Amino acid sequence: MLAVVCKSYAVAGSLECYDEESGRIDREQHLHAIANKFEKSIKARFSVICVENINEHGEQQESLCLHLYSSAGLILLDLAGSEKIEKTGAEGKILEEAKTINKSLSTLGNVINALTDDSPGRVNHIPYRDSKITRILRDALTLERICSWALFSSLFGSGLLGRNPVNMHYHWLLSSDGESEVLQSCRCLGSRIRRFTWEVGYVFWSPDCQEHVVMGINGQFPGPTIRAKVGDTVVVNLTNTLHTEGVVIHWHGIRQLGTPWSDGTASISQCPINPGDTVVYRFKVDKPGTYFYHGHYGMQRSAGLYGSLIVDVEEGKSEPFHYNGEFNLLLSDWWHQSVHDQEVGLSSNPFRWIGEPQRGGRQRIPTKIAVGHGAKNPRGARAIPIPAFSYVTGQDFTSCPTLRGQNTRNICPIRTGLRRKIHDVMLKELHAKLMNHLLRWHVDASLLINGRGQYNCSLAAHFSNNTSTSMCDVNWDSQCAPYVLNVLPNKTYRVRIASTTALASLNFAISERKQNKNMKKEAFTLNRENRVQNHKMVLVEADGNYVQPAEVDSIDIYSGETYSIIIKTNQNSSMNYWVSVSVRGRKPQTLPGLTILNYNPNPPHKIPSLPPPVSPAWNDYTYSKSFSNKVLSQIGSPKPPTSHDRRIHLLNTQNKINGIIKWAINNVSLVLPSTPYLGSMKFGLRGAFDKQSPPDNFSNDYDIMKPPTNPNSVHGNGVYLLEFNSTVDVILQNANALAENVSEIHPWHLHGHDFWVLGYGEGKFSENRDAERLNMKNPPLRNTAVIFPYGWTAIRFIADNPGVWAFHCHIEPHLHMGMGVVFAEAVDRVKRIPRATLDCGLTGKMLTGNGRT
Repeated sequence: MLAVVCKSYAVAGSLECYDEESGRIDREQHLHAIANKFEKSIKARFSVICVENINEHGEQQESLCLHLYSSAGLILLDLAGSEKIEKTGAEGKILEEAKTINKSLSTLGNVINALTDDSPGRVNHIPYRDSKITRILRDALTLERICSWALFSSLFGSGLLGRNPVNMHYHWLLSSDGESEVLQSCRCLGSRIRRFTWEVGYVFWSPDCQEHVVMGINGQFPGPTIRAKVGDTVVVNLTNTLHTEGVVIHWHGIRQLGTPWSDGTASISQCPINPGDTVVYRFKVDKPGTYFYHGHYGMQRSAGLYGSLIVDVEEGKSEPFHYNGEFNLLLSDWWHQSVHDQEVGLSSNPFRWIGEPQRGGRQRIPTKIAVGHGAKNPRGARAIPIPAFSYVTGQDFTSCPTLRGQNTRNICPIRTGLRRKIHDVMLKELHAKLMNHLLRWHVDASLLINGRGQYNCSLAAHFSNNTSTSMCDVNWDSQCAPYVLNVLPNKTYRVRIASTTALASLNFAISERKQNKNMKKEAFTLNRENRVQNHKMVLVEADGNYVQPAEVDSIDIYSGETYSIIIKTNQNSSMNYWVSVSVRGRKPQTLPGLTILNYNPNPPHKIPSLPPPVSPAWNDYTYSKSFSNKVLSQIGSPKPPTSHDRRIHLLNTQNKINGIIKWAINNVSLVLPSTPYLGSMKFGLRGAFDKQSPPDNFSNDYDIMKPPTNPNSVHGNGVYLLEFNSTVDVILQNANALAENVSEIHPWHLHGHDFWVLGYGEGKFSENRDAERLNMKNPPLRNTAVIFPYGWTAIRFIADNPGVWAFHCHIEPHLHMGMGVVFAEAVDRVKRIPRATLDCGLTGKMLTGNGRT
């Protein structure tokens, strides 16, 4: 690439451009004039200069920049092939242009090689004519300086290079430091490569204080958090060390624009990664928000293969809300039964439902606690003690907020050996409060907050009539210690929440000190009139999209959804408060997951004096629908097209195939092929999947309020072919399952796109009655939407992302049982697919037959 440097003056429309060889040029002249040397006497003072590293797909991998003036522009030209004179046919002035341009590239290459080659004994020499650009680039290449940009945008133009058309990009940059006369060299923060090297394997872990095998990354559970900024490229080198099964990872909510093979869906975008093999995921993050990643092969998410992915706004931009610090919470459910046992049971006759997670009882909190030493508060004021739940071994397991603003430091305790042991804290009072409530439950449950929960084995033994106490050998360590949220009074915090659950729909709430005077303090469960009021939460983000701020008491969150809330720590600072996660949509067989909002300077082991917040009843769908309807797009967000090109009605039903219970969509239960759709469709391979597309609709006389009259269904793996750039409506229609009076919640997730949620309704969707009720004014953009029992949900999206994309229920056993469909759009526009994603099935045979290794 050739960097042509431009500087704009205060006079209207005036722009001057320079390169090292040419001197001054005018933007409006043809690009072939760049090589001509104008006004050599003018001093070329560089405003901006960038070194761009471009991969084979034309994607920017790394950018090194420096800037001087407050307003500048950068033009990037694609020069691929310009050095091949015999192919371009250039002659005369155009030939001289090509020579001059490539001489500039050669000069730049010499400089970069000299500055980056640190081979022992190597003496780097750069010709005198190159010394100026060498001085300019030295700090940039050694990454010694950092700069920020206040504004970034792009325009597109075209021109001629040699005799071939090329694209050029105008990047207008505004420096945040004004009319500086001091040359600053820096690394461009707007586009970085975030590299990760991961190994996926089974590890022994104690998520709920009972040791079992979990699927982890680099020996940890949950997996490492990825944090990037908008425009960054994420590169993950993933090695499968599972020994006996394949693996893939889906980057939930990342649209994979231009990289559909990195979506991480087995049999759709790629082949499973075989044991011992390594595959590189490379993709750009283009939108700030709260996301996560998880396994997408079999039921590996249920086995523990998941982690957080956070995308911050690009440098120089701000978010539409203020906060002093943030927490990141992953909510999940956990089984002691292996996913392999679960999968066999789901595919058996007689059917074996996975049930709820383990039986749980009273909340257990570690009894030996130590205190961490002080750290600075968000404003850099005096040091204050920041306690942390710790065992005497010195392991920290409070959550430490990421702080914002200048001169701030994380309030996590620093390991300096200054901890002191304190007395054992006996939690008899807490246990007494919970016991009367919990013993009424026949439960089999563990809910995890950031991979940590509590499981009471003695209560489980009681329910299973097992008098043995051997199962009660609980190893209390930091793997299951409560994830305490450590806050300072009178601050504002952002709490990012993502649900990675395999089954459970959840409600999230934080209690506060206010209570009605008639409330009995010792009661754990309260009726709705005498309930404990909750910390007020303001909803600001959903699925990586900003929403209109909405104040709520609690949040219903379904599998696959993410939210950001803002809370103010304005309660009585002498108390701690409960954070509660409880089950919704199913009659609870799972106890609430509890942890503590720890107001500094209270010790984190101080048990809240008030009961945990009380969530709505598990089947209170009025509350659920009211909450969902509060989620509206932020003012200024993109609005949906006013009409659709195609409307697809998807009826989800529970059926049987050969006596085995399945979920089906329009009477077709999805069974994925052995050859990934993306490769087979790109190369036009026949016989890879069903040629016939699934139906767009279901019978008008189908009664959604009753079990299906014909319970038999069929397997299929056909594809819905969508016209590129068309507007597609999908009506998700819920219905009665096989049993009488049973209709379940289903959260549906779309890969590769965001969609507008146009509305929810009860009963069967009616074109005449319901189409006019759809919200076209401010529908939220989401990637996951729920269907309520016996109801419908309408979504709209634009099929503008070439590739093949899954659309499915995000409940693990439901997808395993066939509850999903596949969309494909403009596959012919997909660029070169990496071989590693194709090396199975028919595409693997094709590549081997072509002699490719």
